[in-house]
Amino acid sequence: QVQLVESGGGLVQAGGSLRLSCAASGLTFSNYAMAWFRQAPGKEREFVAIINWSGSSTYYADSGKDRFTIARDNAKNTVYLQMNSLKPEDTAVYYCAASQWTDLRTPKQIDFRSWGQGTQVTVSS
Repeated sequence: QVQLVESGGGLVQAGGSLRLSCAASGLTFSNYAMAWFRQAPGKEREFVAIINWSGSSTYYADSGKDRFTIARDNAKNTVYLQMNSLKPEDTAVYYCAASQWTDLRTPKQIDFRSWGQGTQVTVSS
């Protein structure tokens, strides 16, 4: 049974930083691309960042470019999202997800069969 467990969310002031972690189990982690999505109150869930199986390729939504960094440690079955210069509009529940076949440049949520439970990020102004 695949399990993805996010951690690292919290309350931070605008301009601050957070690092989210997602620990995976029940899958061959290095066979999967890993992604972060987020859902703000009243909005649809949206793509944030994705990393390929080896960590050699990463792509970001425009909202996080130059502020967010996705990384992975295959030895620890963990993917990270470093978020800097946070803004109030980054407030959302952040989810990690795993996919074996999504297109890295245009990932589709339907391609991700495994999802975590989410971690809340709140950025105060």
